[in-house]
Amino acid sequence: MQQEVKAAGPSQEFEKVLGGSSNQVASFERNKSVIERFQHFLHSSPAAVPLIVLILSLVAFGAILGGKFFSAFTLTLILQQVAIVGIVGAAQSLVILTAGIDLSVGAIMVLSSVVMGQFAFRYGLPPEIAVLCGFIVGGFCGWINGALIAWMRLPPFIVTLGMWQIVLASNFLYSANETIRAQDIEANAPILQFFGNNIRMGGAVFTYGVIAMVLLVALLWYVLNRTAWGRHLYAVGDDPDAAELAGVNVKRMLVSVYTLSGLICALAGWALIGRIGSVSPTAGQFANIESITAVVIGGLSLFGGRGSILGMLFGALIVGVFSLGLRLIGTDPQWTYLLIGVLIIGAVAIDQWIRKVAG
Repeated sequence: MQQEVKAAGPSQEFEKVLGGSSNQVASFERNKSVIERFQHFLHSSPAAVPLIVLILSLVAFGAILGGKFFSAFTLTLILQQVAIVGIVGAAQSLVILTAGIDLSVGAIMVLSSVVMGQFAFRYGLPPEIAVLCGFIVGGFCGWINGALIAWMRLPPFIVTLGMWQIVLASNFLYSANETIRAQDIEANAPILQFFGNNIRMGGAVFTYGVIAMVLLVALLWYVLNRTAWGRHLYAVGDDPDAAELAGVNVKRMLVSVYTLSGLICALAGWALIGRIGSVSPTAGQFANIESITAVVIGGLSLFGGRGSILGMLFGALIVGVFSLGLRLIGTDPQWTYLLIGVLIIGAVAIDQWIRKVAG
């Protein structure tokens, strides 16, 4: 009996030691500050920052210009001005989400439009076939970009920079710097100007180009957020090695993304004809820079794997609001470039802050 008590002694002493302690695992979590909660909100909603900036911009210019700025015609005019940039920006967004970049989007857009015009007027093909040929050329250029990047593992910046020069030169050599006039297109191939047609609702004017941009962004938002292809794209941009280990065919994904980007650029080329009315080899030369501007201001990370296609649309609209608002105020056009430059740097700084704190 005595031995049983002694044997139980150490166990009792052990229970006494633990008696005053909690049986729960220690928690190291602390209450987050307001700034940290706001930062995590921005991390989970990448389109929030450009949306806030867009709303503030509208309010600021509305306060300065009054009802003139908030008229239906003015607001839809902004949409018309950013339609081409929005479509090309959608193509650029897909590429940047994979942690790449495409400097050739503007050149592919213009070459596709030139092919559509030249095939219809130089070779006499039916305009519908000419449009299809333009899409084939755009998709083929994108496929070459993707193949070189995926299979030969060349840097996207170098590949698309080279493709930009090649396509730009091919555009001028093939077209002989010839512009197909709006009157000739309207008389013989009006389908080329399809996206320049419009629908009027009171004072608002919506061109088919604007409608195409909105539908394209909505479709891509669904694909990126609701399909396996979209999830794989984000995975490749976030960590291609981890995506490969998870069973994602990274090379096939990259080729498909760049090919799709080329097809979207061809759509932008068709919309460009409708926007300016003619087929010009010199139109849209800065579309690559404008698309990157919309993507960066829209909150998509240049490091890939994070961002929203809606953010790109908001970014394009911000540029449109600033451009038209400052023009209506009567300021020097250089102020537009200055403020957009500030927005670009600010957007990148915010992205870095979000990645550092939430990562």
